[in-house]
Amino acid sequence: MSVARWPSRLWIVRHGESAGNVARDEAHARGAERIDLPTRDVDIALSARGEEQARTLGAKFATFDADERPDVLLVSPYARALGTARLFRAAGAAAEDEPICIDERLREKEFGILDGLTVSGVAAIHPNQAEFRRVLGKFYHRPPGGESWCDVIFRLRSLMDTIALHYAGRRVMIVAHQVVVLCLRYVIENLSEDEILTIDREGDVANCSVTEYRFDAGQGRDGKMMLVRYNDVTHLAENHAGAVTTEPDRTPGVRG
Repeated sequence: MSVARWPSRLWIVRHGESAGNVARDEAHARGAERIDLPTRDVDIALSARGEEQARTLGAKFATFDADERPDVLLVSPYARALGTARLFRAAGAAAEDEPICIDERLREKEFGILDGLTVSGVAAIHPNQAEFRRVLGKFYHRPPGGESWCDVIFRLRSLMDTIALHYAGRRVMIVAHQVVVLCLRYVIENLSEDEILTIDREGDVANCSVTEYRFDAGQGRDGKMMLVRYNDVTHLAENHAGAVTTEPDRTPGVRG
């Protein structure tokens, strides 16, 4: 990509802890096959702790100079991501009249028939899918009605083209989900399947963590987006009320 096609700064944030994350932990603790959720995944809101994480992140960015804060907010349509972006903005990290731009390409990875199942639930109810995933790996396995990581990457390549077209030179923040964070790293850094899965195995993407890139015109022929930090939760560690939480993406049925 040429110099004119990159944002000057890019932050990628995973949403705060959600009520779905809490329900998942409870289901695993009981040994249940299904996660007890009262509504659609897209409508699952932040937990109280997730709200505090989002406020803590916003308060941290509010201490930065105006040219060190995002001037574009791109957000998954899921309630937990929207809630994170709104609380981030309300904490003074972005102007109140700064629009929050919803982009459906940032939505959570879709799990199809495995949606809402725990690890034991997938093994018990859809053992063939558990075996397919074991053989194919999470990068290529696509459950019926769902997506593989490759499918997520396909829509994120389109998203990056939109960012190139409309937000070149701007300071862009994306608020989305764990798999989206990882797959954006794959796209931006031109990683291989082995490289991105190694990063995934090294640790989960924390709720309200920050991954940041800056454009460096001196890198390569046309400049390059350089990784500054990944999965950074310093702002949460400094604030006990915004405790660090992670939710692993280890099975087809785990929500990010």
